[in-house]
Amino acid sequence: MAGKPETQIRPISNIVIVVAMEMEALPIVNRFRLTRQPHSSFPERVPWVRYGGTYKDLSINLIWPGKDPASAIGHCFVLSATSPDPFLSGADSIGTIPSALVTYAAIQALQPDLIINAGTTGGFKAKGASIGDIFIISGCAFHDRRIPIPGFDLYGVGLRKAFDTPNLIKELNLKVGRLSTGNSLDMTLQDESLIMANDATVIDMEGAAIAYVADLLKVPAIFVKAVTNIVDGDKPIVEEFLENLAAVADALDPAVEQVVNFINGNSLSEL
Repeated sequence: MAGKPETQIRPISNIVIVVAMEMEALPIVNRFRLTRQPHSSFPERVPWVRYGGTYKDLSINLIWPGKDPASAIGHCFVLSATSPDPFLSGADSIGTIPSALVTYAAIQALQPDLIINAGTTGGFKAKGASIGDIFIISGCAFHDRRIPIPGFDLYGVGLRKAFDTPNLIKELNLKVGRLSTGNSLDMTLQDESLIMANDATVIDMEGAAIAYVADLLKVPAIFVKAVTNIVDGDKPIVEEFLENLAAVADALDPAVEQVVNFINGNSLSEL
């Protein structure tokens, strides 16, 4: 009988962390002492940003899609931990398209053993989520790709399992839940019904797209999500998200460090 592939049994050595927003990225960059990589192996003129470095036995690259150039002339509010005037720097390139593109490019350029998508998320109190909770995601699906044609309906939902990490979850005592992804921060009644159909505990704007690319290119992916707002709570989604984003982003990076510490020295099959 054939044994496990070599990539399953050798220690993991190369990780790419994909993050959607600068405010989520910078605490992780500082935590692992990563440095900006000016020669990022990405196409010229794209805004994508790469930080890299070595941590213990791991090569770590953090990738985020950067600022949207079209929004850089003061047309939107931007959450930035570094810009003195957020109106001049452009909006973070959030959403499924930038995340899918940058994940594809990072896999092609860096050939990681493992992808980690780290970020903030909305959570449902009815499913056991509270502000600041850290979730490991068991599976990802979309709730805004509505294609009511047999066969295409399932394609639209795009359900994909995350890489299974039972030992990591047990050791770190993390919550586990399903993730539903859409390109809007608010939630319509139709979105809500489809999120419920996806059995989602948390929602975001990039996870299922990253899962799609990782599955397409056969790179294991895990998802570490920190809850910023309660979707089925009393406060408006946007208000609560903005209120908690900075604090929850700061709580995300120690959780990512715990995950990376567990990964260090282990193989994929030991996660």
